[in-house]
Amino acid sequence: MELNSQGLISLNIDGKIYDYKLYQSLESLSRTKSQRKSAKELNISHTVFNRRLLKAEEKLGLKITRKVGNGTLLTDEGLKLLEEFRKYAIQIEKTDSINIVGGHISTGLLESIPTDFNINIYSSSDEDAFELAKRGVVDILTLDDPLIAFERDINFIPIAYDYLVLISSPNSKRIESISDLEGLDFVNVNGSAQRLAWNSLSHYDIEYNIKETVNSQFDAFKLVRNSENLHTFLNASYFNGNELLKFDTRHVISVVKVNEDKPEVDELINYLLNDGQNAIRKQGFTPME
Repeated sequence: MELNSQGLISLNIDGKIYDYKLYQSLESLSRTKSQRKSAKELNISHTVFNRRLLKAEEKLGLKITRKVGNGTLLTDEGLKLLEEFRKYAIQIEKTDSINIVGGHISTGLLESIPTDFNINIYSSSDEDAFELAKRGVVDILTLDDPLIAFERDINFIPIAYDYLVLISSPNSKRIESISDLEGLDFVNVNGSAQRLAWNSLSHYDIEYNIKETVNSQFDAFKLVRNSENLHTFLNASYFNGNELLKFDTRHVISVVKVNEDKPEVDELINYLLNDGQNAIRKQGFTPME
């Protein structure tokens, strides 16, 4: 990884340089899921945007994007490439701001809460976020699921509650009871709180099939809605769905203080636990009461 004279990052893989323009493209595409929307966001033509991705794939010798319906998603390889860019971007960040990294749901919550704090937020999976936190290059780690903290006996601070809802493909059979889930096909989301749903189904002796695995809840939602007879469990704070396992899948959204030496970190956490609770409620989460 390199930093050029304009303070922009480039990634060196096998002697080939992938500059900040690719980083911008991958970062935008991970959010918009659309080449045309990303091209508009970056103020370039769709042709230029597409050529940039194809050129990178040719140099790398692997696919970094894939078409899904009318949209474009990053492949696992594309997500790994983006994570490499993100890791270095965080490491070279030289500001007085609070650097936060965490799961897609928890960072999305913090991004939506208006505050006077100067913060930089990087969205990732819980696992990748934890790896960055271990390096000490961030100030706060946020977790969509407290499992990582439980497993490693890490002190975490709950800031909200959430639960999972069932999302089904259009025209799927109506689900009215837990027994109706028997034998259904599901989409799994890596690093999410879905383990609570799978544990619940096992507890109720329900057999189910994992047909697809993706890296974000938004990818899972698109896949299910554009397929037939597929189902998934996603966070109720972001998606409307069947609340069949509401009480079985209730879990905390939490933060972990990584930097003990920055007073602003304590101030932000204190805000989230007090005045920020009303904003948390407005975003569809259950506040800590």
